[in-house]
Amino acid sequence: MTTPTQWQKSSYSGGGEGNDCIEVAHLHPHIAVRDSKAPDQATLTFATPAFTAFLGTLKTTPGE
Repeated sequence: MTTPTQWQKSSYSGGGEGNDCIEVAHLHPHIAVRDSKAPDQATLTFATPAFTAFLGTLKTTPGE
């Protein structure tokens, strides 16, 4: 699998320097996810449809 070169941080990153979040990268047909505080450590990859469904569930979860 290809190593991502462009990572995006969430617009909901924590305060201060915005380091309390995850970053995602598009690796067609997958999405890569990493911890922004430890970018050199393990990267998780998900099939794009599974990640899209996960985000949809987060957006519809009450109490957020």
